[in-house]
Amino acid sequence: MGVLDLTGRFGHALRRFLPTLAVLALLPVAPAHARPDARAVEPLEIVTTTGAHRFKVEVARTDASRERGLMFRKSLAADRGMLFDFRTPRPVAFWMKNTLIPLDMVFIGADGRIVRVAERATPLSETPIPSGGDVLGVLELRGGRAAQIDARPGDRVRQSMFPP
Repeated sequence: MGVLDLTGRFGHALRRFLPTLAVLALLPVAPAHARPDARAVEPLEIVTTTGAHRFKVEVARTDASRERGLMFRKSLAADRGMLFDFRTPRPVAFWMKNTLIPLDMVFIGADGRIVRVAERATPLSETPIPSGGDVLGVLELRGGRAAQIDARPGDRVRQSMFPP
């Protein structure tokens, strides 16, 4: 543990600052879920012919979080992803602008069934990737994960935004 030297030429300034520091230390710190940069995760499961595959996903529910998505990320763990909640089923299209890693996009209908899988989207591409129909959500996974778990149209996604 270090010792504060309150003497000398910096000691005077430090002594004036200490009361402010003491007050700041008493202020409550916002919990992680209240901070705008916090990334809370929720469970998600994809049931394919190879079994149930569990993921932890960030859920993008606001326009701002949907616009940012996974942009600027340098990596994504194999068991992580981002689920985009559109609240009402509709056709959507995604692009990879400012996205540095390849992603798989799993387009999910309101019934929780996979409508389409777009594999290994090209980083930084501005080419639209359409849903191919009305979807309630889109799940982005690390590129190649959809093939690893054999995710296909018709497979079931279990998450709180989809009916059981």
